[in-house]
Amino acid sequence: MASERVVPEGVEPVVAIATDKPANILRYAYDSLLAGIPVALVTLVDIHGGTARSLGAHMAVRADGRYCGFVSGGCTENAVAAEALEALSLGRDRFLKLGEGSPFFDIVLPCGGGINLSIHILRDADPVRQVLFHLASRRPATLRYLPGSQTIEFEGPTESETGWQDDVFLTSYQPPTRLILCGRSIELTTTVQVAQAAGYEVLQIDQPMNSIDFASRIDEYSAVALLFHDLDRELPLLQGALTSKPFYIGALGSRRTHEKRSAALRRIGFGETDIAKIKAPIGVFDKARDASSIALSVLADIAAARLRTQ
Repeated sequence: MASERVVPEGVEPVVAIATDKPANILRYAYDSLLAGIPVALVTLVDIHGGTARSLGAHMAVRADGRYCGFVSGGCTENAVAAEALEALSLGRDRFLKLGEGSPFFDIVLPCGGGINLSIHILRDADPVRQVLFHLASRRPATLRYLPGSQTIEFEGPTESETGWQDDVFLTSYQPPTRLILCGRSIELTTTVQVAQAAGYEVLQIDQPMNSIDFASRIDEYSAVALLFHDLDRELPLLQGALTSKPFYIGALGSRRTHEKRSAALRRIGFGETDIAKIKAPIGVFDKARDASSIALSVLADIAAARLRTQ
């Protein structure tokens, strides 16, 4: 028999926005609180075994039943929202265990593991505002959840990873991945379309630009993909990328093309360590030829590179 979950009378959980992006979830919670609508921030704080989401994953649940975010693969969110609604009605934070070791026998996680969630009634919007401001400025940020006082605090960039530090849970946030896609071809337009459909922040460069101006647009959360068929057009942008610190640099072309590219870079002073930063031929598919395959190959390569840096 399942444990009974009580939802306030007349209120039913309903998905408001289907998103798993932390900034979008925090923005939903922040805007709701500013509008005078009570809201709870749910956070995945413990994982046992397999799970569909990473530690620190969020949901935002409003007192009117509308919610967004994911703490599992979509199989538990409605039940979690119901628990958050009850917490809101009682005015107290709580923890919720699902899957392995949970009292809710009717909720079985497909991955077979167990998760523990904190449900925090958001009483102060300012820490969330500061996180959103930092992320919009492309700076990392951290939220500290203190269960004892049922409060959250903002913390700037920190070396600490998401997780428990004694009796405080830290959720670390990084700015969204920025894809800087450069070229003047169907490969560029197709890759831009696929990247936007996947929800990436995309900066499209299809005009000449000097290396200094180009470098100013790059940070450590950026990937640079050069999709040219002309080394002369590519070279100034490649110089800018190599003097910056993107987590990924890739360039279109065959291995023979890359040999010519490498020779050109050596002539202007770049060494082998710099040249080794360039993924060329770009992507994960060997000898991709059509624009759609190239776009998928490039984005898969960038996504894999980003996971390795997180």
